[in-house]
Amino acid sequence: MSALEGLIRTIPDYPKPGILFRDVTTLLGDAQGLKAAITLMAEPFQGTPIDAVAGIEARGFILGGAIADRLGCGFIPIRKKGKLPWKTIGQEYTLEYGIDVIEIHEDALKPGQRILIVDDLIATGGTAEAAVKLLRRSGGEIVGATFIIDLPDLGGLALLKSHDIACHALVAFEGH
Repeated sequence: MSALEGLIRTIPDYPKPGILFRDVTTLLGDAQGLKAAITLMAEPFQGTPIDAVAGIEARGFILGGAIADRLGCGFIPIRKKGKLPWKTIGQEYTLEYGIDVIEIHEDALKPGQRILIVDDLIATGGTAEAAVKLLRRSGGEIVGATFIIDLPDLGGLALLKSHDIACHALVAFEGH
C-alpha cells in the first residue's frame, strides 16, 4: 500500500449497501499527503502548455486551485446546475438513477485554450466525460485529466481515453 492509499479512508455501505466509499478528506487533512497529492497530480503536466485547470465540484476545486497555482495557470470551476452567478452553458450526463447537469460560465474560456481537468476520483467517468464535452463545446482543447483515485472496475479512465484524453491517477482501488 502506498503512503497516499493509507491516507484515504474507506467507508463501507455508503451511500448505499455494497458500496465502499473512498473518502479523500483524510488525505486532504494531512499536510504532507495533500502536498504530495498535488505535486504528483501536476507532475505529468509540468512543461505542458496549460491555460487553465478545470476543477469539478467540489473536491476538484480544492485540488484544482492548488494544481493551477503549481502550473502557473488559471482556474475554471465546473459546478452543478444553478450554482454559478453569471450566464452559463451546461452539459447533461447520466447518473445511476436519472440525469444531472454541470455548468461553466459562458465566458470561462476562450477558443483554443488548453485545459487540464481535475477531480478527486474517477468511477464510471460520466461527470468527467460531461466536463470534456462541455469544455470542448466552449472551444477548449483538453490536454489531460488527473485524479487521486481511479476505480478501474467502473471504466472511467478507459472512457476518457476513448475521447483521446491523456489520463493520470495516483492510486487505484478495486471494486465499486
